[in-house]
Amino acid sequence: MASIESTTPAASAPLPPRSLAARLGIASVPRAELRQRYTQSGSKFVTIMGADVHYVDEGSGDTIVMIHGFASSLHTWNRVADELRRTHRVIRLDLPPFGVTGPLRSTSGAIETMNLPTYRRFFDTFMQALGISRATLIGNSLGGLISWDYAVRHRDAVERLVLIDSAGFPMKLPIYIGLFNSAPVRISSPWWLPEAIIKSAVRNVYGDPRRLDAVTLRRYIEFFHGEGTRAAIGKMVPTLDFKDVNTDVLKTLDVPSLVMWGAKDRWIPTAHAAEFASRIPRAKSVIYPGLGHIPMEEAPERVMVDLRAFLSATANASRTMV
Repeated sequence: MASIESTTPAASAPLPPRSLAARLGIASVPRAELRQRYTQSGSKFVTIMGADVHYVDEGSGDTIVMIHGFASSLHTWNRVADELRRTHRVIRLDLPPFGVTGPLRSTSGAIETMNLPTYRRFFDTFMQALGISRATLIGNSLGGLISWDYAVRHRDAVERLVLIDSAGFPMKLPIYIGLFNSAPVRISSPWWLPEAIIKSAVRNVYGDPRRLDAVTLRRYIEFFHGEGTRAAIGKMVPTLDFKDVNTDVLKTLDVPSLVMWGAKDRWIPTAHAAEFASRIPRAKSVIYPGLGHIPMEEAPERVMVDLRAFLSATANASRTMV
């Protein structure tokens, strides 16, 4: 396979220093600045539930929609998308309240709580707005939950399903997310949250933190410090209780599925990979030694080998059945 190109700046590029107020999280990064710094050549915006939702739509062919996880952004797919857009139409978006998109707000300006029902309304509306009637869904973490939940609710609209370290089963929240279940943290975080905490959290999702470059780390920090994001996370985290999520419905799915998981995932137990693979009929699974919670960002060349094989095999099977 050809080497995977990257749309991200070189890791060695000098980064401008952040002010003390910015490093302490006393100052938030304005949405306009995030939009200026982190939109890409293919960036577009669509109004969903009153928000300008940032997405990238590239390539042509069968449609793939990629959905990132908690506190991430569409940029986590950069290198995988660069490869897949050669043969597919690849769409990826910044889920609210993250990335360039930021929080959803009510007509009065109050930040909306992003629970599962709200994400359902949001993602359904996004798919309708872009006129996507059928697609392969690839979701990581929270994005995996949104993906398989959509596949269950819209069975004819999902051609293939790829779950990468997906959420859905009951679990103890990672410490960096669970902090927001504390009232003092929820109250103080919009006004004070040192970037050192964010750096530690991002390094924690990599199996090998040495693979994390400075440009990527800065992006995570600035998005987390984005205007309104911390307040939105404080409203969102107390709703992240997976005990009431019906995972048994996965047994009724009839869609080619691939479960991919980093063996050093410190955020969602590796045992959940087997749970997904056992519930989804005929699902295939791949475990990546040494990789963490976001293997497609940490080692895209390894993930692409299996993703390409899966997409090719399922496409050939579909053609055989026609």
